[in-house]
Amino acid sequence: MQTKILLNEDQLPKQWYNIIPDMPGEMAPVIHPGTLQPVTPDDLLPLFPMPLIEQEMSPDRWIDIPQEVLEVFKLWRPSPMFRAHQLEKALGTPAKIYYKYEGVSPAGSHKPNTAVPQAYYNKIAGTKRIASETGAGQWGSSIAMACQHFGLECTVYMVKVSYGQKPYRKSMMRLWGAEVFPSPSDKTNAGRSILANDPDNQGSLGIAISEAVEDAATHEDTRYSLGSVLNHVCMHQTIIGLEAKEQLKIVGDYPDVVIGCHGGGSNFAGLAFPFVADKANGKNVRLLAVEPASCPTLTKGVYAFDYGDTAKMAPISRMYTLGHDFMPPGIHAGGLRYHGASPLVSQLVHEGVVETKAVPQIACFDAAVLFARTESIIPAPESSHAIRGAIDEALLAKEEGKEKTILFNLSGHGHVDMAAYDAYFNNELVDYEYPEAAIKESLSHLPKVD
Repeated sequence: MQTKILLNEDQLPKQWYNIIPDMPGEMAPVIHPGTLQPVTPDDLLPLFPMPLIEQEMSPDRWIDIPQEVLEVFKLWRPSPMFRAHQLEKALGTPAKIYYKYEGVSPAGSHKPNTAVPQAYYNKIAGTKRIASETGAGQWGSSIAMACQHFGLECTVYMVKVSYGQKPYRKSMMRLWGAEVFPSPSDKTNAGRSILANDPDNQGSLGIAISEAVEDAATHEDTRYSLGSVLNHVCMHQTIIGLEAKEQLKIVGDYPDVVIGCHGGGSNFAGLAFPFVADKANGKNVRLLAVEPASCPTLTKGVYAFDYGDTAKMAPISRMYTLGHDFMPPGIHAGGLRYHGASPLVSQLVHEGVVETKAVPQIACFDAAVLFARTESIIPAPESSHAIRGAIDEALLAKEEGKEKTILFNLSGHGHVDMAAYDAYFNNELVDYEYPEAAIKESLSHLPKVD
């Protein structure tokens, strides 16, 4: 029975898959936060280099990956796929469980798949410095690493609660040459305004985005970089699913269900989007996005136009949202604490192509511990949501006595998240379900877009 399913370097995908031509229904416009009119490419130039703006709006199904990017990718790609034999045995399930393992990247997550091309396109456009944000630190460490490859300076605004919870992510960013500030910070007008109202504010991705966007927009040599949500980010991540399809061909299998954890949408999109095209062509495959019950964007949010950040500086997109001023609790899966979701993932959910599920924190850590004790890899807290989803599907197959093939994205390792596991073993974690009243209040502040 094969355990590791590997591709050679010469099988590394040479193109990204752009799902936009295959989306069901019309794409909603992206709205300028000042004029409330659809954005133009020129509107986005203060934030992004033109090659990324072109990718964001491209109608082309396939986009070539630059050779300079492929050379960096070869440090860890193609990433391995594993058959989870020991987990299957522990569960006593007739299901076959496969996982695509993105923790083999230098930064330990899937995030370098887009950080590297974003740094490359900024370099060739003349950018000198990248300003960005990070929740749990996976994105911050990835963009810091990518900037080193292409000689760019890097400034990262890290959500304050994670800045304290995950000091080694901060150390990784600094090791790769980045400046790191806890957000909200005193470095920007947005940060200073929030601290004036609430000096003990623990931060959110929405706030950190506001700070990074302001930094980029007010410095001529600086551009903004985002690790999730945007169309070009999701497209860069499709290298995961494209590899996965080839690896499954090697063992003559195909998934009944494809699972990813969901925060902003990048790692779920990376694995699932290449299977959306198959589904549209008649393949019977389910696509499941699993999110935290404490930040239930897809399951309790509304599908509406909203700002991408708290200070209302970022463009307005139609997406599932909990409201741009939503303040999530400080759960350890900090990368899944964003108020909104990828417009592409959101539209697929709205059209019934993608299923959603919200799961509590402790059940996710239960799943992560079982996975670590069977498959030996220590998962990131974010990835534990996908593991929980896969285990639930495998147990359902056991209950129904049916064979099933399950594929999930193990989007990163938890080597620098051990404080979260200590909290779990010390019974210090709590399940938090965000109150309906608080969500309703946050949603009352959505922008009025026709």
